[in-house]
Amino acid sequence: MYNLLPALLLAPLPALADTAGAAPGGQTLQFVATAIFVIAILHTFSTKLFAHLAHIQPKHAGLWHLLGEVEAVFGFWAFVLIVFMVWQFGSEAAVDYLESLNFTEPMFVFAIMVIAASRPILNGVIMLVGGLSKLIPVNRGLSVYFLALAGVPLLGSFITEPAAMTLAALLLRERFFQYDLSERLKYATIGLLFVNVSIGGTLTNFAAPPVLMVASKWQWDSWFMLSHFGWKAATAAAVGTLAVTWLFRQEIASKGVASTRIGEPVPLSVSAIHVAFLALVVVFAHHPVVFMALFLFFLGYTEAYKAFQDRLILREGLMVAFFLAGLVALGGLQQWWLQHALTGVQPTALYFIATGLTAITDNAALTYLASLVQGVGDDFKYAVVAGAVTGGGLTVIANAPNPAGMTILKPCFKDEAVSPLGLFLAATPPTLLAVCAFMLL
Repeated sequence: MYNLLPALLLAPLPALADTAGAAPGGQTLQFVATAIFVIAILHTFSTKLFAHLAHIQPKHAGLWHLLGEVEAVFGFWAFVLIVFMVWQFGSEAAVDYLESLNFTEPMFVFAIMVIAASRPILNGVIMLVGGLSKLIPVNRGLSVYFLALAGVPLLGSFITEPAAMTLAALLLRERFFQYDLSERLKYATIGLLFVNVSIGGTLTNFAAPPVLMVASKWQWDSWFMLSHFGWKAATAAAVGTLAVTWLFRQEIASKGVASTRIGEPVPLSVSAIHVAFLALVVVFAHHPVVFMALFLFFLGYTEAYKAFQDRLILREGLMVAFFLAGLVALGGLQQWWLQHALTGVQPTALYFIATGLTAITDNAALTYLASLVQGVGDDFKYAVVAGAVTGGGLTVIANAPNPAGMTILKPCFKDEAVSPLGLFLAATPPTLLAVCAFMLL
């Protein structure tokens, strides 16, 4: 029975009913896994409360800080699920289930996040943004802010979304967030950033996880993505960023810092080697043995040339990977209801359903399940992918790069925590703008 269990658990609910004799606990486990998944989502929306408790109850601050870490939520509840599986089905079944999952994405996000956040890479992006900002005839702070939110997220179509998120979040932190911005501007910025990164990966067919899940099967090349999704996404990102920049123009202009370098100068040769590591990890993104070997080599290189390095964000990267690994473990048992939610629905309604579901599930998982549905038309395919990327900024779990941006920026918020409700409200206007772009343009 244990050898059959992983496949049975990943099957749709009707299939489990047909195989009840082989795996009598299959349905029970799916329902329990979904209940735990719902609890994890509610926990995610409660992290700011726990962070506040850590400040007002210092005696138990350690516990409250743990429960208030967004990155720890899904990993914690995934552990609860595995304990339940061991108790209910035995350790062999739990191990078989874990080995049936694909943890490449958490490992990749960890590696790319650490490399992209290194000083040579970040300095290069800051200098590029600084140079381009000089071409815009407005206050330098305004032009840097605009490019950080409208331009850098589009790099996600080429260097992957996690790398683009890391660079954009670090740029915003170093140039704006650490200079006492208002909470309103902080939330407006992080909401816009998450939405723009989610839609900004649609210019090509090889960099954004929700696109990768369907591009090969549906034969979508990069020209198709650019002509059907990319230019609309770029338009929405530019218009949304322009609106926020204009709304907060006085605060951005007065508090933004537009310098073009962090720390001491970095030799061109060192920067080139860092870029090479970044490029190679992106090229081998689907081969964890290769990109993790490259990453270990990268760590050795940074140790050899410490003078040109800042502290690598290893802890932050590991926490994000832990979050994503927990999401993979819990999400692997949600297929039974997700797939039914996507079938038999008109394209317009499907678009909004996909957008809503993305807020409580990873958008790559959503498009992957959609790719399993047989005999669907072009309208179905467009609605699912457009909805999945549109809703990718509403919550921290909606898009894989979001935890990376959250980890980098949340220390700048009150109580060092980002309110899930505040994020949702801040991301709603740019999300609606993306809806208009994908549906009307």
